[in-house]
Amino acid sequence: MSMPRGLRKVIALGLLAAFTVSCLSGCGDAAYLLPYSVNAANSGLGLLSATEQTTAATFASDLSVVENDVNTSALNLTTDGEIGALFSLEDQSVLYANGALDRVHPASLTKVLTALVAIKHGKQDDVLTATENVKITESGAQLLGLNAGDTMTLDQALRILLLYSANDVAIMIAEHYGGSVEGFCEMMNEEAAALGATQSYFENPNGLTSDNHLVSAYDLYLIFHEACKYDLFREIISMSSYSTVYYTSAGKEKSFEKNSTNAFITGAVSAPTNVHVVGGKTGTTNAAGHCLILLSRDASGNEYISVILKAESSDALWSDMTSLLALIPGSGATSSE
Repeated sequence: MSMPRGLRKVIALGLLAAFTVSCLSGCGDAAYLLPYSVNAANSGLGLLSATEQTTAATFASDLSVVENDVNTSALNLTTDGEIGALFSLEDQSVLYANGALDRVHPASLTKVLTALVAIKHGKQDDVLTATENVKITESGAQLLGLNAGDTMTLDQALRILLLYSANDVAIMIAEHYGGSVEGFCEMMNEEAAALGATQSYFENPNGLTSDNHLVSAYDLYLIFHEACKYDLFREIISMSSYSTVYYTSAGKEKSFEKNSTNAFITGAVSAPTNVHVVGGKTGTTNAAGHCLILLSRDASGNEYISVILKAESSDALWSDMTSLLALIPGSGATSSE
């Protein structure tokens, strides 16, 4: 009795897989190991299924892929070396990419990953306590002004972190969930690697300048895309202001009330007609320049992620991001307030 062709193929593939595993564990004295690199184009081996599939959906099937610059003639960025990218979440197309794979300093866009890791590992009503390590002396660093013993919930900390970009709050979050800043950075790098953000390396939770603390615009897109899957993150980045009360070690109330650093959200800058900015994160250091990542929607509700890095000034940042958003299909001239 002859064996059906499909069944013969499945059995053959099974034998081949078994032989491969056997050889990997040891064929005589030889060892045949598959080299691995986080930068490799292929992340694993695929086997045909019993239905004789020849392709398989990857874990990143809902993500855009950047290999080269895209549509750079559509937009001249203001600053030499400035980086920009625009991704459609509807069809995973790349509408614009200029230097999106270059590794640069991310400034406070780092805090998107800090928030993502904290949201994944914490609960909104967790109580965080500041240690002496929240004292940051770097000139120009945005600070809440935490003192050792100050307490707040994770929910409060995330809102202050993302809206006001407080660097000392990032340290408090890191120490609570990582046991130390170093421990939390390990969690950040593990999360980034799991998302495919393999061009990034994080040395702190706030984005203050450090030589090896580098990312690419594409990696920031991957991280921000993941963070936007969480309703809490979306809610926070869409807020125009936030006020709350936290406590000292003696139980004394300390008030906080600030507007968002995102000029599109506060209304200080207008998006192009038919484009609605849902929210995002700003960042600025001398090394990183002026940076911004946004989630936006077109008139049909389709969503987009846009990134600008290394703008030379605040004016250049908002102007170039507005021009980038104007590449969204269906957008028109910039609306006036």
